[in-house]
Amino acid sequence: MARRRLSTDALEAGVLAGDRGLLARAITLVESTRAADAAQANDLMERLLPHTGGAWRVGISGVPGVGKSTLLDALGMFLLEQGRRPAVLAVDPSSALSGGSILGDKTRMERLASDPRAFIRPSPAAQTLGGVARRSHETLLLCEAAGFDVVLVETVGVGQSETLVADLVDTFVLLLLPGAGDELQGIKRGIVELADVLAVNKCDADRSKAKRAALEYRAALHYLRPRTPGWTPTVGLLSGETGEGLPELWAGVAAHRDALQAGGTLERQRADQLGRRLWQLLREGLMSAFRGRDGADSALAAMEESVRSGTKTPGRAAEELLANFAQRG
Repeated sequence: MARRRLSTDALEAGVLAGDRGLLARAITLVESTRAADAAQANDLMERLLPHTGGAWRVGISGVPGVGKSTLLDALGMFLLEQGRRPAVLAVDPSSALSGGSILGDKTRMERLASDPRAFIRPSPAAQTLGGVARRSHETLLLCEAAGFDVVLVETVGVGQSETLVADLVDTFVLLLLPGAGDELQGIKRGIVELADVLAVNKCDADRSKAKRAALEYRAALHYLRPRTPGWTPTVGLLSGETGEGLPELWAGVAAHRDALQAGGTLERQRADQLGRRLWQLLREGLMSAFRGRDGADSALAAMEESVRSGTKTPGRAAEELLANFAQRG
């Protein structure tokens, strides 16, 4: 049985009151790909925008198996003890059949998920590159409007396009494994350059390897330019299982926040992020409009076949498709 559609007034009031159930309904609305939901979602976001911006936005990334969810469960509980209100946006890989989340992060954050002071939202990454969900930005703003003062964004894992999370958050934390290979563990230089805080997780498993990995990363960072001018990324030891290193990890995040706020860097960074978000949405909208034209799928298929067979160059094919789209205005 379909749930009753809620009015924008009801969703707005519920989010501002910190109602976790209505916050979840609001997130579902903004994540919807239905054209009928888009207008209401945009109206809701406009109303709530004045109530956003008060949370510290922290991205958590790392290779699969590094222990992101375990760490977030421990970090969330640590923040609750500090009097903070954390929200976790856990971006899952998506089912190819249903498009839904398949890892179920709530089952791996049992303590945090059961605490009414916190909020966890698993969201499918679907076809979005960068390890973040399509509407992660809007979801983050909704959590801020609901009164959560720390928003932790967990990504699906380090990959070729895993850097978009750094364009969503204020502080980017990269988790590392001790003894996982060569000194940079095969992680691309770019992902390390984007990190503001690095932590070697699972240090309780092999402390000597963890210490060696931390030393190697500290040495490597001397050759990289930090994302934040005047900031030297920290590298620490961490255990999501025992909680060791959590105070030091959060102290690094807080120190980075202080560095960002000095001289207005935070405001400029967030403004730049909003500008890039506009262009991202424009690209999405134009592609949707392009594919939504009558006969677009067949025209695209025919043009792709011409390219694949070598009878037309990709540049010429794109030019003709765009010219046809413009003529049909």
